[in-house]
Amino acid sequence: MWQLYQFPLCPFSRKVRLQMEEKGIAYDLVRESPWLRRDEFLDLNPVGQTPVMVDPATGTTLIHSCAISEYIEETVEPVPMIPGNAAARAEIRRLVAYFDEKFYSDVVGPLLYERALKRIVHRAPPDAGVLRQAMKAVNDHLDYIDYLVGSRRWIGGQLISLADLACAAHISVADYLGGIDWRGHDETRQWYSGMKSRRSLRVILSERMELVGPPEHYEKPDF
Repeated sequence: MWQLYQFPLCPFSRKVRLQMEEKGIAYDLVRESPWLRRDEFLDLNPVGQTPVMVDPATGTTLIHSCAISEYIEETVEPVPMIPGNAAARAEIRRLVAYFDEKFYSDVVGPLLYERALKRIVHRAPPDAGVLRQAMKAVNDHLDYIDYLVGSRRWIGGQLISLADLACAAHISVADYLGGIDWRGHDETRQWYSGMKSRRSLRVILSERMELVGPPEHYEKPDF
């Protein structure tokens, strides 16, 4: 069985977990705090980032969420998460990169550092200016997601895809950290409510990070 090294608020690990849950792949979670820079973990991934996926039976080690997602798609046929023709698959990959790179750098990364890692690692208060900037940026991103789900059935097209999983992974972390003002974003709220109703996301939403708790609406499909 696969072992997935991750910590509860890693959005990239959440993306991989959502994909594995949707495809029915069994795995065990291994809690890893990458900021501790454990030698054993650095031996697996010299970059020191989660997720890392290991199959103890074969010795296979997979590093980086994009590489892991592609491996899963290539080796597990049921419930494709990068479906369609070449153009459709390119669009899904574009959107996954958008959430993993732009949404993370503008919103999730700053929120995660200021509201979680600063408290856990440094025992320091958050920088209010950084939080304001992240919460301002999230509004622009939600406008774009409103457009996507308003013009398509799902984020990446007519079928649920890895784009939806990536978006839900990042939004769920931002929402856990109290960084999303949902007012004026009914399209995204409706889409995310549907994602919350899926077993794959419910499993993840039930978990908590030490010293940091989510808002009351966090797990509720109707919020």
